[in-house]
Amino acid sequence: MIDAVPVRDAPAGQADASFAEITARRRGRVRRYLFQHPRAMDAVVVACYLLLVTPTAVESVLDGVWPVALLLAAGAAALLFRRSHPVAVVAVVALLEVGVTLLHPWGSNVSAGLWFALYSVAVVRSRRFALGTLAAATAPLVFLYFLLAVGPLDGRLPDMGVSTPENFQLITSIAAAVSITLSNVIATGIGVSVRQRREHEHEIAAWAARTARLASVTERNRIAREMHDIVAHSLTVMISLSDGAAVVVKRNPAQAAAVLGELSRTGRAALADMRRVLGLLRDDAGPARAPREPLAAGDNLGKLLEGFRTAGLPLHYTHTGPSLPDDAAFRLTVYRIVQESLTNVLRYGRSLGRVDVAVVRDGSTVTIDVVDDGGGSVDSGGSAAGPPQWGSSGPVGTGQGLAGMLERARIYAGTVQAGRSGDRGWRVHAVLHWNGDESKAT
Repeated sequence: MIDAVPVRDAPAGQADASFAEITARRRGRVRRYLFQHPRAMDAVVVACYLLLVTPTAVESVLDGVWPVALLLAAGAAALLFRRSHPVAVVAVVALLEVGVTLLHPWGSNVSAGLWFALYSVAVVRSRRFALGTLAAATAPLVFLYFLLAVGPLDGRLPDMGVSTPENFQLITSIAAAVSITLSNVIATGIGVSVRQRREHEHEIAAWAARTARLASVTERNRIAREMHDIVAHSLTVMISLSDGAAVVVKRNPAQAAAVLGELSRTGRAALADMRRVLGLLRDDAGPARAPREPLAAGDNLGKLLEGFRTAGLPLHYTHTGPSLPDDAAFRLTVYRIVQESLTNVLRYGRSLGRVDVAVVRDGSTVTIDVVDDGGGSVDSGGSAAGPPQWGSSGPVGTGQGLAGMLERARIYAGTVQAGRSGDRGWRVHAVLHWNGDESKAT
């Protein structure tokens, strides 16, 4: 409901910043540091890789196959570029892993470099591309272990000093191939999951930015309606009071003084309302704000009517049924509809003999009728014609007042109709539906 929720809408940039802060807090202190320092994260990855392959490097050096240690060191160096050149790093690491397997096929964690490289590709590229890279990088190692089992490289099992079954080498090769495949699939799957989570976070951030922009536009439209209601009503009443004071100042100074007093009060009230509206547009008000009160309360309806009477309208007001719901936004809607209707009467009515304002509450339905017996209204061109029906082409004045009443009524699933009443008068008929807690009504 407009005017009831004390919200100060943040710009899109502030919405993005707020979401980024929430995401950063969810990461925790260590993850947040590594996220903010990618080079430190790269160093951690290389350290983990070296820790995993150190047993293989030491064993190969002790066996005199020192090129294995060089290949593993080259793989560690390649991983430093996994963030900037992920696909190239996968290709390099895959070739190095093949070389290490040929020289030392039964080392521990031989394919550890591919875990980090495939993860990096899955994080920055599409799922289809990541799965294709997974297959291309895993296939050479799987094929190599097949050759170790039944091909020309058969017989390169380490000597365990015990007799082994004839199919032991086949079983070991299959187990190694399956282990490499599964570990690469897990690494790729983790990367795909991280990518999806980041995309989801970006979508939420974009949604938050769009929502903030929409809320800002909605708030500004609301403020524009408030400004129109304040300015149109106040200036119309003040002009009428000024004209009346000019007429009676010589004949009845006391009455002129009363009119001028009402003119002063109307101007001060309008100034106060405008200050409250313009205060909503200030960007330097700080994040902490007290709940904003509506610009005008329904309890001021009597003062509003009295002001129009002073301005010269022959007003008759009736209220039927229980009082209005104790909801500031709903009462403000009633207030603004009555205010706009009477402002149009004061502005365009001619030869007014009676203006009736009736507010009827029947359960959850509130009906507002503003009827005058004037000689019609003048349109924007100055001709003596009443305002057009809803949906017709010719606007009255700027058309903002009638459109504003309709927008306010729609908030409460209501309708507004404006048209001629009889041969001379004009009628505004509004129906609002209140669906709140009836216990709040008095």
